[in-house]
Amino acid sequence: MEWHTTDAQSLGIIDQEIGEHTFSPAEYEIVRRVIYATADFEYKSLIHFSEQALQSGAAALAARTTIIVDVPMVQVGIAPTIQHTFANPVYCSMETLTRPQKEKSKAAWGIETLARRYPEGIFVVGQAQTALSALIELVETEVIRPALIIGTPAGFVEADVAKDRLNDSLVPHIRIEGRKGSAVVAAAIVNGLVELAWQAYGQEGQVMI
Repeated sequence: MEWHTTDAQSLGIIDQEIGEHTFSPAEYEIVRRVIYATADFEYKSLIHFSEQALQSGAAALAARTTIIVDVPMVQVGIAPTIQHTFANPVYCSMETLTRPQKEKSKAAWGIETLARRYPEGIFVVGQAQTALSALIELVETEVIRPALIIGTPAGFVEADVAKDRLNDSLVPHIRIEGRKGSAVVAAAIVNGLVELAWQAYGQEGQVMI
């Protein structure tokens, strides 16, 4: 992302209002991007990084691992950053050709289909709670072993259950706890991670983040 004067001013305000925190520098870069994208400081306490989430995600990006997203809004939101850095393939579950199935939503069935094709991919679920649940089922049954899952769907009906199951999994992940979340949040997390990974692997060689 190309930062302009107003962006820098906004980030300065975010830094001032957040104050002291316990995030690592890389985690904080992603947190401030989410807050910048949403103007919602509550995300400071809602975003959670599993152990090795950023390291695993950055390494997978550098290896040109396939990225699977749940909705077009996430795909559009991350496409420019991806195209100007690692150029990973990006597929959207809503645009995947699948056979009709009444028991699952289109997003859930699509992400399950893509997960079976790319079991070690990077998965980004920004909007469809059903897609996150379907993905976690595949993880729990050891059908897939993702490099990273980013789960940020908003919801009122058992949204927290799906996110808790993600927390209980051993898969590296970044999640938003509780009811909040959106495709905008997911895209902000991905773009922040991509730029961190590009600094570490793409431009200056392998540097720990």
